[in-house]
Parts: sequence; structure tokens; C-alpha cells
Amino acid sequence: MTRSLPPLNSLKAFEAAGRHLSFAKAAAELHVTPAAISHQIKVLEEFYGTPLFHRMTRAMRLTEAGERALPALSQGFDTLEKGAEMLRAHAESDVLTISVSPSFGAMWLVPRLERFRSRHPDIEIRIDGTDRLVDLVRGDADAALRYGAGVYEGVQVDRLFGQVNTPVCSPTLLSGEPPLRQPADLRHHTLLHVDWKDTDASWRMWLLAAGLSDIDPTRGPRYTMESMAVQAALDGHGVALVGDMLVADHLESGRLVRPFDPALGMPLSFSYYLLTAKDGAEKPKVAAFRAWLIEEARAARPHVAEQG
Repeated sequence: MTRSLPPLNSLKAFEAAGRHLSFAKAAAELHVTPAAISHQIKVLEEFYGTPLFHRMTRAMRLTEAGERALPALSQGFDTLEKGAEMLRAHAESDVLTISVSPSFGAMWLVPRLERFRSRHPDIEIRIDGTDRLVDLVRGDADAALRYGAGVYEGVQVDRLFGQVNTPVCSPTLLSGEPPLRQPADLRHHTLLHVDWKDTDASWRMWLLAAGLSDIDPTRGPRYTMESMAVQAALDGHGVALVGDMLVADHLESGRLVRPFDPALGMPLSFSYYLLTAKDGAEKPKVAAFRAWLIEEARAARPHVAEQG
């Protein structure tokens, strides 16, 4: 069926101006000038051969024709917007957006994602590396991985695992000059710091717990991201104090080592959590990712991952 319609921009201009009874407010909403709104409405009035507004010195009001047409046009644009949203949602329905902090994403999640992709080749993955807050209900992301105390309101919360803060370094430091064999040897080596870490996760607290009060806990370079400190340790530039789960792959491969007794590690008060919208289980892609991630967390540290 062929529809005889005026230009869509003219209908949009009239609908906005009719709601606001103001060309200026309609222009602001549509990001054009008031003159452009006036021009589009004139096009519409000429198309139908009837005025749509009574223009007065300080105000304006709809004519009878305008009053009759406005509700249907407003409803029509609402319906059009819903249809466009359905198209957008369908186009993105197979894309799984995961919000994750850059360090955790790079060091733990990304190396494991190929296993998820092999199991679910139909799900496209988008990684948003950020620590900013995301609104899972609104759809900013399908899932978020966060490090914290576990207090997250209005979402499904799954605890993945906690961490133990432990010194790690390149194996070359163990036999270097001077060698690194016991905690007291740290006075001869560079301490690598992560800026954002809480006081209880700092070198100061670790050294005090190890009974070493004569080593300056502040010396050494500082990094704003844990992955940078880990890279410095991999390159043999010093000893990093990091969560053991983040470097689990490097420890297993031998690229990093714990130079001291693992019992000297300090459990951290925060844990890693998976956050999803409460109706996430209704979305197959979210349910699949949640099930897989909890399985991976349990395999990484048996009996630690818990569903919240």
C-alpha cells in the first residue's frame, strides 16, 4: 500500500512544537533552530492547506486541525520509537557485553574466554574494560565483574573468589645478585606498588606482618593498574605484591614465582563478583556466561566460588 505522507521532518517538528506549544523548546529537543521548526511547520501547513497554529505575540496555540492530529501523531512516534528499539535489540541480541576492570580482564578473564567461545560459538562477545559504574538494568552491559565487598543492590550477585595478597617476581631474581631467598632480602630489591590498593593490602602491612620493620615500605615505582606492576615483575624489575588469582596463570607457567613461603600471603577482605540483572537468567546468552564463569571460578579455586 502506498502511503501519501508529508515529509517526516515536518511531522516531527509539528509534534514537538504541539507538545511544547513553543518553537524554541521544540528546536532544543530536535537539535535544530527555531527557524527550522517554523519552516517545517509551514511545509506541513502548505501540504494540507490548513493552519496548524494560532500565532500570537507572546504565545501560540493549536488550531482545531492541530488539536485533532497531535494525539495520533504523538502515539505514532511512540510506536515508531518502540519499533526502532526492537530492531536495535534484535541486532544486538547475540552480542554479550561484559564490563570488567582492565587488569582483571586482561590477566584472568580474557585468557579463558576462548573456552566460552568454543562452547557457545553463536554468542558474540564485547569486552568493556572499565571500572566505572554500569546500569545493568538499563542495559549498559549484560554482565559486570567487580572487585569489592559484595554489596550490590538491585542485581544478581555471584561471588567468584577471594584473593591472597602475595609477593611475586621473575625466577631470575631468585639466583640474581643479590639473590632473593627470604623476606629480609627484600631490602636489596625493588618493591613494585599498586596505587589503588587499600592500606591492608600494601607493602607496609605485609612487611610488618613478616616482622620486617627496618625496610622502607614506600620505596619503588607505583602503578595505577595491577597489570602494569605484574608486567614489571615479569620483566624482572622488582617484586610485586598482588592478588594470587590474578597471576595464577603466570605462576603455573613458571614465568612468575612466589619467592617466599606461601603461608606469608595475606588474605584480602574484598572478593571478585559477577553481577547480572535479576532477569538475566531469562536471556540465554547471560545464563550461559554466568554458568560458565562460575564453573571457571570453581576450577580456579575449588570450593571457594559461591552463588549469591
